[in-house]
Amino acid sequence: MIDIKFLRENPDIVKENIRKKFQEEKLPLVDEVIALDAESRSAKQEGDNLRAARNRISKEIGALMGQGKKEEAEAKKAEVAAGAKRLAELEVLEAELQEKITKIMMVIPNIIDPSVPIGKDDSENVEIQKYGDPVVPDFEVPYHADILDSISGLDKDSAGRTSGNGFYYLMGDAARIHSAMISYARDFMIDKGFTYCIPPFMIRSSVVNGVMSFAEMEAMMYKIEGEDLFLIGTSEHSMIGKFKGQIVNEKSLPVTMTSYSPCFRKEVGSHGIEERGVYRVHQFEKQEMVVLCKPEDSMQWYDKMWSYTVEFFRSLDIPVRTLECCSGDLADLKVKSCDVEAWSPRQQKYFEVGSCSTMGDAQARRLGIRTKGENGTYYVHTLNNTVLASPRALIAFLENNVNADGSIRIPEALRPYMGGKEIILPNDKKKKA
Repeated sequence: MIDIKFLRENPDIVKENIRKKFQEEKLPLVDEVIALDAESRSAKQEGDNLRAARNRISKEIGALMGQGKKEEAEAKKAEVAAGAKRLAELEVLEAELQEKITKIMMVIPNIIDPSVPIGKDDSENVEIQKYGDPVVPDFEVPYHADILDSISGLDKDSAGRTSGNGFYYLMGDAARIHSAMISYARDFMIDKGFTYCIPPFMIRSSVVNGVMSFAEMEAMMYKIEGEDLFLIGTSEHSMIGKFKGQIVNEKSLPVTMTSYSPCFRKEVGSHGIEERGVYRVHQFEKQEMVVLCKPEDSMQWYDKMWSYTVEFFRSLDIPVRTLECCSGDLADLKVKSCDVEAWSPRQQKYFEVGSCSTMGDAQARRLGIRTKGENGTYYVHTLNNTVLASPRALIAFLENNVNADGSIRIPEALRPYMGGKEIILPNDKKKKA
């Protein structure tokens, strides 16, 4: 949510930003909120005048009573009563206007960074850089579900009976690789100086509304029936919510945290062969990083954060690239965002395994997260980035580390978390061995 004062003083900039995001249907909202804001400020001013008059007249009544001028005092009391009636009406009007203003401001998109490429959707995102050579081996790389089946690592049939479509059991070595990657991601970020955290996996609607747009919430979140609780779609939500309504000590900035959580998403629709695997699922696990910082430091942290994800995947011998999200692909709260995509030798293309975003002060403004410095109180900036989200990261790992004979190589960085194992043999090779 942008600052109402900024919108009031810069309506043309806000409208141009809406056009850059190809949301022309929202253009009338700018003039509507300006009109409502003017009405609200007028009502507030009238209310302030009435309160000042009430205080002044109350003193006059006291003086008149002291002088024995009862009739004049009663007339003043009637004046105060009339003012009180009007003041009550104004307070109701102010509350109604503020509710309308907030509702509109919540859907007006945040001002994007000037460096963001202009485009309608994700097809116009821009590649920034590749890291590692995207190798296509001289053998056909199996579909990840087939690799998992070869080590008895995936059971979707049983999950379908217990939970329905979009769920899965990971078994044996597959489950161990998955957990090893999560543990390695945790330690990787701790070594970068981030504080490790396990947050609540459910959050209240007031937090949901603070960290994401209504459209995102409807598309992603699972609601707990009969309670004001939602299952988190990413730990960023509860991590940012940790500071709701707080004034963070400026000396403690930046706050850098890395969090583990399961995540739950509706993930509407799957396509073709991907339905067999674990690319689109309702439940996954994630290691996230979250930063709260001063406004002047947010872009520096943005670059650090996505670079950590690149470094992490390269340490697992997985080629990746960074992709700058264009204006039309940015969620309304985002100032700037990039995706980290892993190389798929099977498909011979990249696919998303993480996303890094800076929200500016949008989330902090919605949630009331501030800090106090020499120049007064101000909103912090918030950023989030995926270190690892599995099973998507597991897919990238399997495709880039499977050998021609079906065995799976364990990169050196992961071996301490796999009991020293250097290779995992498929079932048919185990029998022969």
